[in-house]
Amino acid sequence: MKTNLGRTLAIIFSIALVGLFSSCKKEISATNSTTGSSNPAVSGVTANATVPVGISSATNDSIYVVGACDSTDHLDTMAFSNLPAAITTFLDSSYAGYSFMKAFTQVDSSGNITGYVVIINFNNLPVGLKFDASGNFIKVLEQRGRQDLGEGPGYHEGGCFSNRDGRNRDTVAITGLPASITNYFATNYPQDTLVRAYRTLDSSYVILSIDNGSFATLFDSTGTFVKRIQLNGNMEGRTRAVVAQNALPASVQTYLTSTYPNYVFEQAFSISQNNAVVAYVVCIDANGTKYGVLFDASGNFIRAVAF
Repeated sequence: MKTNLGRTLAIIFSIALVGLFSSCKKEISATNSTTGSSNPAVSGVTANATVPVGISSATNDSIYVVGACDSTDHLDTMAFSNLPAAITTFLDSSYAGYSFMKAFTQVDSSGNITGYVVIINFNNLPVGLKFDASGNFIKVLEQRGRQDLGEGPGYHEGGCFSNRDGRNRDTVAITGLPASITNYFATNYPQDTLVRAYRTLDSSYVILSIDNGSFATLFDSTGTFVKRIQLNGNMEGRTRAVVAQNALPASVQTYLTSTYPNYVFEQAFSISQNNAVVAYVVCIDANGTKYGVLFDASGNFIRAVAF
């Protein structure tokens, strides 16, 4: 379901989008995160392939999505109402409660539409999504701060994407959760086993738990319940086991790398029945938005849920 952006968000994002360029071929200068010097975007990041989408309220970084279109193409703005039905259906099912921000057609040198780029707001964070010409989802576009647009890992220490260093500093011990959260589970979901907890950039909490299924439950910074998302289906007669990232099927790792560039691995589970693995659930962080991605036993993608 689409909702209108709040007045403050609208102002912030409108200011950030003023700098949108009209050609994918023009290069933009950026500060290299390693050297701190001013360098051209030499890693394939070009002006309209790099779309400004907002300012992080947590770090005051200017945020861009990168790789928005091919170097030979350009982006044209378009109305939300003109997007293919396949795109709006995808957004409604995968990002419930999102707010629309901007949409673009990707156009080649002959004037043919080769794809779409859609920027939405989800949980007060920008999400950039790339689709093909038929409206089929391709990937979540990587985001970077302005100073990290050039060579380097795409983040800097203390920035809004600094969790890409793999240290998982967002993890919170289950025993360290506020009493309001543990009391909420005890009252409303007493059968849940709490598996892992995280803090987001805005200091809200995400709790992964298992009962008759896998769930992500969200609380705001005060520990007040926000929403609960089911990540996979019925667990009756099935068992769960923690799986290390490097133990996941190669097809799972390839899908995640290509679909969520520069994602951060959080947690993975195998789901077994009669001592045989039937599915995998992988929880990741992509640009501050967390996802539960479900695969079958062979590592084939089934669905993803943003939470």
